Amino acid sequence: MRNSEALALGIGLLAQGLFSSRLVLQWVQSERARRVLVPTLFWQISLVSAFLMIAYGMLRHDPVILTAQLISYVIYIRNLQLLGEWERLPVAFRLGAYAFPLLAMGWFVVGTPLFSLRAMLSHRIPHGVLVLGAVGQFVFLLRFVYQWLYSERKGESVLPLGFWVVSLVGSGLILAYAALRRPVDVVLLVGHAFGLLTYTRNIVLGWREIPPGRSPAAS
Repeated sequence: MRNSEALALGIGLLAQGLFSSRLVLQWVQSERARRVLVPTLFWQISLVSAFLMIAYGMLRHDPVILTAQLISYVIYIRNLQLLGEWERLPVAFRLGAYAFPLLAMGWFVVGTPLFSLRAMLSHRIPHGVLVLGAVGQFVFLLRFVYQWLYSERKGESVLPLGFWVVSLVGSGLILAYAALRRPVDVVLLVGHAFGLLTYTRNIVLGWREIPPGRSPAAS
C-alpha cells in the first residue's frame, strides 16, 4: 500500500470512527429516554468528522464523497447555530471552521503530489458505479436538507422520523457503491454498515412517538 493510500485509509477510518461514536452517543441517550434525542455533541462530532472526510475525499479523488461532505459541513454548522451552541465555541475555532473549506478547495485546485482537482476529474470510476454513488450520496444528503428545513420551521435542531428513513435508504445505496467501487472503499463499508443498525432502531423509536391518528410526515 502506497503512503498516500495508507494516509487516506487512516483519515477515513478515523472519520468513520467519529461518525459512529456520534451515533452511539445519540442511540444510548435515546434508548434511555425511550425517544429520539439529539445531543449537542452529536453536531460537534459531525463537524469534526466532516472535516476529516473532506480530506479523505480529496485524497481518494472521489467527487461523490467530497461534494457530499462539503455540503454536510455547512449543515452541521447551521444546526449548531440553531442550538445556540455555535457562538459559545472559541472564536479561533469558528473562524477556522469557516476558512477550512475555502483553503482546502484552493489547495485542491492548485494540486499536490497527493491530491489534485485534475486527478479527480480524470478518475477511473465506471460511470454506472459513479452514478450509483452520486444517487446514494444525494439521497443521504437529502436527510440533512430535510432535517435542516424541518428544524428551521420548528426553530430548533431536531431529527424527525423522516430523517432516519431517508438515512436508511441512502446508506444502503452508498454501501452498494462502496462494494462495487474499485478498489473497494473499506471506509464507507465500515461506516454505513454500522449506520444501518442505528437508523433502523431510531425509526422504531421515532414511530413510537407518533400520536395515534397523526401522519408520520408531520412528525
